[in-house]
Order: sequence, then structure tokens, then C-alpha cells
Amino acid sequence: MENEQQSLFAAVDALLEEAAAQDPLPHPDERKRLREAAGLSQDQIAKALSVRRETVTSWETGRTAPRPPKRAAYARLLEGLTTLHPINAVNAPEPETPTVNAVNAPEPAAPTVNAVDAPEPTAPTVNAVNAPEPPAPTVNAVNAPVPTAPTVNAVNAVNAAPSPAPTVNAVNAKPRPTTPPEGNGPLVVLDGTGHAHAAGGLVLDHPTTTLPALIAWALGPDADLRSPRLHRNGKDGDPLLVLTAAATEALGLPLVLEDRRALRLPDNHPTLKQLAKSKWQLTRRGFGPWPRIYRPATPTTGRQCVQLAVLPWGALDPRAWGEDTAELPAPELAELLTTYAARVLTPRGSTAVTGLELMTALRPPTRAARNPQTNTWESAPVAGSLVRPVDPAPPEAPDEHPVVAALYPRAHQRTPDQVLDEEAYDWIRDPELLSDAECTRTHAVGIDVNMAFAAAANRLAVGLGPAVHASRPRFDPKTPGCWLADLSALDLDPRLPSPFTPHGKPPTGPAWYATPTLAYALELGHPVEPAEAWLRPDNGPYLDAWYTRLRDAYVATMADLGVTPALSEPEFLTAMAALPSGNKQVLSAIKSTVKGGIGKLRERPQGAGYRHGEPWPALERPTWRPDIRAAVISTARVNMHRKMLKLATVAGEYPIAVLSDCAVYLSDGPSPLDFLPHTPEGKPLPGGFRLGVSPGMVKHEGTQPLLWAVQMLDEGLNPARHIKGHDAAADGE
Repeated sequence: MENEQQSLFAAVDALLEEAAAQDPLPHPDERKRLREAAGLSQDQIAKALSVRRETVTSWETGRTAPRPPKRAAYARLLEGLTTLHPINAVNAPEPETPTVNAVNAPEPAAPTVNAVDAPEPTAPTVNAVNAPEPPAPTVNAVNAPVPTAPTVNAVNAVNAAPSPAPTVNAVNAKPRPTTPPEGNGPLVVLDGTGHAHAAGGLVLDHPTTTLPALIAWALGPDADLRSPRLHRNGKDGDPLLVLTAAATEALGLPLVLEDRRALRLPDNHPTLKQLAKSKWQLTRRGFGPWPRIYRPATPTTGRQCVQLAVLPWGALDPRAWGEDTAELPAPELAELLTTYAARVLTPRGSTAVTGLELMTALRPPTRAARNPQTNTWESAPVAGSLVRPVDPAPPEAPDEHPVVAALYPRAHQRTPDQVLDEEAYDWIRDPELLSDAECTRTHAVGIDVNMAFAAAANRLAVGLGPAVHASRPRFDPKTPGCWLADLSALDLDPRLPSPFTPHGKPPTGPAWYATPTLAYALELGHPVEPAEAWLRPDNGPYLDAWYTRLRDAYVATMADLGVTPALSEPEFLTAMAALPSGNKQVLSAIKSTVKGGIGKLRERPQGAGYRHGEPWPALERPTWRPDIRAAVISTARVNMHRKMLKLATVAGEYPIAVLSDCAVYLSDGPSPLDFLPHTPEGKPLPGGFRLGVSPGMVKHEGTQPLLWAVQMLDEGLNPARHIKGHDAAADGE
């Protein structure tokens, strides 16, 4: 009898849930009003319903709707709150209706994307800073976006970045809550059973027969996949469909690509024939791990483009996203990728590709402007953006570039007075220079600068236009460019790496330097008299908005992991040592986005068919700018040296090794607090390394015994590379 009664109750509960799913919930504004009237927080409701706080936010904004069994419980809660806090007629919200404004309106027709505009395939990166990746599409007058009306919706108002964002002290930076996605979010993960998983536990049904049918669904109202533009002159993001292995097979695609070199589906594959028959086209990268599928825009259809990510083909590089991320259950992966999309950008390829695309999304090259003479809309440049491709100065260009190939024979090895060599540190101290006091210490402790390249990009003036040659110029630390100068006469302490070379050895004669390096020489008291220079008088803080968004993404993600700027130094070290596993994939991807994005500014040619001295596709984009990459790396290296010099001058502490943004010091204890100096008041040394979560501050990288570090130095190996117990560079760090 009892079992029968329980069965009946279960059947009744199922009916109640079905009824709740059919009955409309109160208007989203009313849901929020009821919660606030009862004095409840979103966290309290999320805990009671076993969902995330962001899910409750989505329900209260109407961007997602609760599904059974959560919906019935949520409806029960709202019904009870309505009894306790009835609504007044004066305050009653109007029925929810879809609103369309100028920011979200469909864009006008855009030209056909051809081989010149399409991005190249993603290639594995060896060095994150030098990562080769596909170029972004070139934007020209025909691609000008629709002019923006003054009205901006709430989501776009937060993300819009028409001008450089106000500078916020990195120490005081606070995480911002992730903006809930519009519609059903920017992306879904397909599990191969006809279900598409979005964030917040939302599951959508989709066609599984053919890829053309799936694409049509993704662009339609049933999917409702949207991501807002980050700048009023930019474009809304395209839907992203993430294909698991099961979904890949269900669509008739192979689990392994036969072409392992190009990582492309062969042109005669039936899926490509289906796409061609349905008038869908592929960009130049072809059908690889990140295919972009589109139709040429028309005045009636507007923009039609869908991005795919094929997981079994390696779309999520484990060096960027962490091991086994691609094997996560579809709901978890959808949540993870949507968090990254909301804080950074909807992925458009590897993290390096996305890092570069983020620059353009935050500072579009063109805007729509009305020609008063013809009364028609035309493309106009956006102030402070990179508008068109420009040639590098000869010292800035890599060896393969046409401007260099025209100057030297192919086998020629350029000398420092012929090439700009601004790279990250890879230096070890001569073990003969270890003092007796240092040899009595017990540990080697590594400290690592958080988001070093992002911090270097903050407030950095970079060139926006072409370089102009100058002979015997007067050095101006405010003018971006590269300068030929002789810094070999500056007397430097051999216990510190030289700030002027990546290998840390002093320069031996004239060499080319980026502006930040030469400005630091001036700061150190060295007379700077350049023999010649390539300067960019048209300049500005192009990367400011990029830095701000990535900083906020990093700090917000660290806050999710329990690490906030409010923690004391001991609390910070404890929290970092106990980082939970959740969201570490997002954290890894954000850091990879920074390094990869900077690396793509000097993408090298790739492919067996390339011939030395010929231009390659990346040169066609405005964001192929090796001078900007050099300026960022130069600034990061200078920032590192300035802090090391402060510790040496004030506390007599000298590093034994430096690798990029990691420095290793000898210590009497295993913690950074055992050697980092503090003021008499107990505060971190001003101008030195400071423990904390914000970009530019440092964290504990690892600790090893003293004898281990000395043996590494004796063997000519860099302890900073192995201080964590493995090869940091080989693991993509």
C-alpha cells in the first residue's frame, strides 16, 4: 500500500511539474520585485533550488527560463511570495514583449567573404608569444556597420567601449559579475542525441539530419543564440555550435581528420557537397577544427554566419583549456564556454585567435558615417583603432618579410644593429657569482607576475599608423617606435640580467630598441642619443580596452575560485595553494588569450608551400603589427627589471634565474614571504614585487631545495623553467 501511495504521489508531482512548465511565470521584473520585497538574495534562492546565482539572474532578466524540475519549485516560491507581497496596480509591469533597438537590429548587407578576407587555419604554437594563428578579416568601406541609434540596451551599455576605458588601479580592481547572455546565450554544445546544451541547464532540441539544417536552426528564433557587440561600431557575435564526438558522428563527419598536416576535411566530402548545394560557403580556413560557415549577406537576409568547434578534431587545445576539457559532459562544457564568452568573447578559434579578435571587437576599424554630399552611408575610420594594414619598419619585420628579403640575402643572419630583438627574459646567473650568504640558504622560491603581458599593455601608447624614418632624432619617450642606439657603456650589476636584452647579457654595441626599453635606459641615467629611428607619430592607447576586459575577466574568475584582492598576503598564498578545480579551465584560457593575442600580432608564415620573401595572408590584416608586440614585451621586461632592481637596491636580494615573467630567488624558507622585503609597518616594499591577485602583482610559482637550483645553474639550465617540478614552457605557461 505504501509503495502504491508513493507511486501515486510521484505521478501527481510529475503532473504538477508539467502544469508549472505550461503555465506562464510572472514577468521577469516581477520575479525580481518579489525577491527583493522578501529581502532574499539571489544566492539564497540559488542555494534553495540547487542552481548557480547566475542562473537566477538569467531568470530575473528573462534571458533564460527555468525548466522542470526547477521550474515547479521556482513557481511555488514565486506564488508564495506573491501572497506575502501582492503587487500594486501602479507598480504592475507591462506584459513582456520583444524590444528591438538600433543596436540589436539586423545589419545591412555585407560583401561576400573571399580568400583575401578569410582567416587561415590554426596551427599548434610552440611559444605562446610567437603563436601563429589565422588573420582576422579585413574590414573595408563596404563592411561598415549600421549606424547606432542613441538608445542602447542594458547589456550593450555595459559592454560598449567607444573610447579608451578609464584607468582603474589594478590593486583595487574588483571582479564584475558576468553579464547574463542574451537570448539562449552565445553558444550551445551538441551531444549527438538531438539536444543542444546552453548555460544555466537549458536544453534545446535541434535537427540532427544534416549540417545545413542545423545551421538554419542555429540562425533561427528557436535557437535564439545571440551575443552583443562590445563596441557600438562593431558587430554582434555569430552563434557558436560546439560538436562533441557523438554529434560529429551524427552529422556524418569523421572523428579523425585524414589530412593531419592541414587539418582540413577533403573537398570531396559529402558534407561539403551538402553545404554547397544549400548555398553555404566556407572561409579560407576551410572545414577544420574551427570552420566558419556563411552566406553572402543581402539586403533582405542580412548577416548569416555560424561558427563551429569540432572537439574530436582538437578545437580546444589542452595547452590553453586544460587537459580533458573537451571530454566534459555537454552541460558542464556549455557552462564553462559561456562563462568565457561572457567575460572575454565567444570563441572564434584558438585562444590566440580570440585574443586578436577581441582587440578588433573592442576597437572596430570603421564606423558608418553619412556623406553630406551624396546623403549616403559610407565607411569612416574609428579614432584610436587600427584601420588598415601598414608595412613594418625593416628592423621590426621578421626575416621572411618582403621588406627584409629585399635588403639581405636569404642566408644572412641579421645583427643587433639590423633587427629589433624585443623578447621575454631567459636568463640565469653565473653560479660563480653566488655569495657565501646565498649558499647558506635552504630554498629556491619562484614568483610569477600575474598576466604580465596584459599589465604591460595597460596605458601603453602604440603606433596606429605607418612608421616614419628619422636620422639623428632626439629621443622622445612618448613616441612609439624603434630606435638605433648604443647602450653598451651602461655599467650593470652582473647579478641582475641586463634590461636591454632577452638573454640578460649586456649589449656589446649599437642595437635597435623599442621606445619602452630606451626610456628605461634614460630612467637609469644613461644618455640616449639615437643614430636613427622609425617612429609612429600617429599613436594612442589601442590596447587599453583589451587590457581592461581581460583584467576584469581574470579577477572575476579568480574570485570564483575564492581569491580576491581583499585578501592579505598570507591569506592569498593559502587561497592559491588550495585552488578548487572548478573554472580553472576558464582561468587557463584567459591567460592563454593574453599571450596568444600578443603573439598573433607578429604571426609568421606557415605551410609547406610558403616561399621565403613572399607576403603571407596575415599581412593583410590591420592587426598584423610586430611593433606593438615588441612594445608590449619590452614593457613587460622593463617592469620586471625595475622590480628586481628595487629588491636588489633596498634589500640586497638578487634573482638567480628569470624566465619571462617568473623570477627565482634564494630564501631561508619555502614561501615568498620568507624573502620579499616589507616596510617597518609590514607593508610590501613600494616599487617591488607584491603578492596579490591583480595583474602586475605576483603569486608563488614553486619551491625547490637550494642544491637542486645550484645543480641546475651548473648544468646551464634555467631553474625558473622547472621550479614547479615540470617544464613550464613546454606546458604552455
